[in-house]
Amino acid sequence: MADKVTLALEHFAGSPLGVRVRIALAEKGVKYEYCDENSRVDSASLLEMNPVYKKRPLLIHNGKAVCESLIIVQYVDEAWKGKAPLLPSDPYQRAQSRIWADFIDKKVYETTWKIWTTKGEELERAKKEFIECLQLLEGELGDKSYYGGEKLGYVDGAFVPFYCWFYAYEKCGNFSIEKECPRIIAWAKRCMQKESVSKSLEDPKKVYEYVLERRKTLRVD
Repeated sequence: MADKVTLALEHFAGSPLGVRVRIALAEKGVKYEYCDENSRVDSASLLEMNPVYKKRPLLIHNGKAVCESLIIVQYVDEAWKGKAPLLPSDPYQRAQSRIWADFIDKKVYETTWKIWTTKGEELERAKKEFIECLQLLEGELGDKSYYGGEKLGYVDGAFVPFYCWFYAYEKCGNFSIEKECPRIIAWAKRCMQKESVSKSLEDPKKVYEYVLERRKTLRVD
């Protein structure tokens, strides 16, 4: 029997958390269906499938639900082992990859949120923290093509979804990421040459439009 895979994303398609999962599935060549609010699986049913956090993204594989984006990516890597391994085989390297992905999930995500939802001194602090995060990530990347070495890996998939938000960060924060961290931009452009990435990320201009609307709702301006 063929695998039945359904992906329930957040309301905005450009969300980095959902994009991670799309990249992982694309790398593995896994075919899947989207589950949106108009589908036969309604929001209440999705919440029942994710009783702990009650949110998306959610991967449903043969009727079994897996939640939380990084956990979903690890599941995809293990469930479809035959192609494009995302996590290293070495236990220590696997642990290091998980540490960096956790750093991105917590520190980078939190800091970038502040860039487009705050102003004044709080915004300046967020920008400073974000650049410090990127500098740490530049150090970890070093001279490698990808965080996974010569191939796109787990940390790349965790981080590159933020690239389509860089334009919005720069517009809201009035700064240049490339000027501060040129190696990060070079790495992101390298990732974008892969179809699994370029077809998964949202248009940066659309992300910025979404940010402007959300800022109105949050009364940031």
